[in-house]
Amino acid sequence: MKNRRDFLKISAAGSVGLMLMGSYAAQAGISEDRKKFGVGLQLYTIRDAMTADLAGSLKKLSDLGFRNLELAGYGEGKFYGKKPLEFKKMVSDLGMVVISSHAAVESKGITMDTAKLMADAHAALGVKYCIQPWVNDEDRTIEKFKKMIGDWNKVGQIMKGVGVQFGYHNHNFEFKKMDGKVPYYDIFMPEMDKDLITMELDLFWATKAGQDPVEMFKKYPGRFQLLHLKDMKTKQAPFFDVIKDDICSVGAGVIDFKRILAAKATAGTKLTFVEDDNQGNGKPWEALETSIGNLTTKILK
Repeated sequence: MKNRRDFLKISAAGSVGLMLMGSYAAQAGISEDRKKFGVGLQLYTIRDAMTADLAGSLKKLSDLGFRNLELAGYGEGKFYGKKPLEFKKMVSDLGMVVISSHAAVESKGITMDTAKLMADAHAALGVKYCIQPWVNDEDRTIEKFKKMIGDWNKVGQIMKGVGVQFGYHNHNFEFKKMDGKVPYYDIFMPEMDKDLITMELDLFWATKAGQDPVEMFKKYPGRFQLLHLKDMKTKQAPFFDVIKDDICSVGAGVIDFKRILAAKATAGTKLTFVEDDNQGNGKPWEALETSIGNLTTKILK
């Protein structure tokens, strides 16, 4: 009887072990299969998790099947407090690639020394893109937009010198008419040097502002090398305040991503990144599972 009990214990443990191994193997298979799609993530989506557990959060992203990363943690030559090569190794060891980074140039301008430091850090990291992500409320005037764009063109030239493409990421306020002009169309697009600054079009914010991304691609072919994918729960009249409550996982809302992505060649789009400004309304990992699941099984196929 003792031998039988021992045998049953060992058999049960082995069965549990096999079940766990099978589960992990299945998850690993999903992860590797998803990585073939090259789905990217803007890390602002999990900013709280990145602060709490940098290494653990990156591991979770790899397990979910994300491949390309866009950072949101640059400061004084470092990324999330790590030197460029140190952070790059953390990511590459997990089978992912750091391919883009958000780093702001404020309205007060940037010294050439600071711009060079930023450019050199991004070059050392090995990214292809560095993106201006935001304009503060107090800087949203015609005059300040023009000044900032002049500075961004200079930064774009410095970035180009080290092999990095500079870019701009929109929200919805750029489409709000002021002084008879729509800044995005009347200031940003004509005054940004298209060889030095590409556009990272955020599909949620552009749609919220009443814009049709496909028509934008037709109007400015080749100028949208990057896209941000985030969905919206409801169709509303255009609005221009940065209100995030309507954000949801990709494929869980009303944006027709298949139609938009079918026009990638016209847009000049090379990379796409999932982003959720709301961090999944408190459940970032569940929201990311939904986004990457929908992308790899419904939208990108």
